[in-house]
Parts: sequence; structure tokens; C-alpha cells
Amino acid sequence: MRGTLFIISAPSGTGKTTILKEIIATVPRVSFSVSYTTRPARDGEKNEIDYYFVSKEVFSEIRERNDFLEWAEVHGNFYGTRRQTVLEQLEQGNDIILDIDVQGAGQLRNAGLEAVFIFVVPPSRQELEKRLRERGTDNKATIDLRLKNARMEMEAAALYDYLIINDEVPKAVEILKAIIIEKRAMNRRAADGSPLVLPDMQ
Repeated sequence: MRGTLFIISAPSGTGKTTILKEIIATVPRVSFSVSYTTRPARDGEKNEIDYYFVSKEVFSEIRERNDFLEWAEVHGNFYGTRRQTVLEQLEQGNDIILDIDVQGAGQLRNAGLEAVFIFVVPPSRQELEKRLRERGTDNKATIDLRLKNARMEMEAAALYDYLIINDEVPKAVEILKAIIIEKRAMNRRAADGSPLVLPDMQ
């Protein structure tokens, strides 16, 4: 049975990375597709684990070969997903999670790619601003830019299949798990092709 592609998008600072790390650690047969980026690594981030950190020249070479499934420019940096890596994992029956922005998600949606689109939002703008300031990785100008972009990104939320409000991480994790389990159950029945047989309750 072929795996399912899950597209996860969220404004920066929403807590999406924390949610996804918990999903990868606790849900079997779910893989995280490591994206390529031209932005510098943050403290604690590791190359080939969190991202493939590459120069703009290397990124352009990969893009020109049409090796990216999707790519986008976000906050002045480039991000992209290698096509072959994702397709191989899906064919092996693994579910794949892509953590991409609304531009990349839009490219995949417009291309007619079969996927489950999930948007994660903070409980409020005030809470998002608080999280961005508390993580201590950005200056004021960058935070203001991220908040401005968040408002624009939220306009795309209606195009997604599911919306998760991350007011509490454990609850958001359980909702995402439920979505994955639901999709697996649907795929299992579709692959089996047998009619639904109900037990005799008389």
C-alpha cells in the first residue's frame, strides 16, 4: 500500500516543529522529509537532520535540474523539497510529512498532487508574537516581518483540508495523530476493495 503525503504549513513561531518532532517519535511508519534551505542554521540545528543547509548557488543548481518537488522564497531565504526522496518513501509504503510554507503547498495543490493539507495556527496574534519573542532567535525587525507574513499566510488556511489550533501542544499532537490514523484506515479499505460488512445486531 502506497504511503500518504501530509503537507503541514503554519506561520513561523506557531510551534509546528515541536508538534512534528513528537509525531515522528511516536507514530510508526511516518518519516519527515528534510528540506533544503539557504538560511543559516540556528543554534542546535544539525545539517541533514533539521535541514540540508546549502548555498544559494547549490540551491539554484538543484532547482535548474528540476529536482525540487516544490520550492519557495520565504523571509529572504530559499526552501525546497527534493522530488526523488519523497517519491521513493511513498512507494515503500511510508507516510511522509512535508513541513512547507503556503507557497510550496500551493504549488503542490495546483499540480494536482495527491496529499492531505493541514494548516496549524496559534490561538491568537498576541500569543504568536509572545512565542516569537521568547524563542530569542530573531531581532525586532525580523519578528515584525514574521508577524506581517503570518497575517498573509492565514488567508490561505481555508484552502487546507484540516485546521489545527495549537493552544496546547499535547492536544495538537493528538489531533494530528487522529488525522494520520483516519487517512490510513481510508487507504486500507480502498486497497482492500471489499464492501463494508456490518455485524448482525439482531
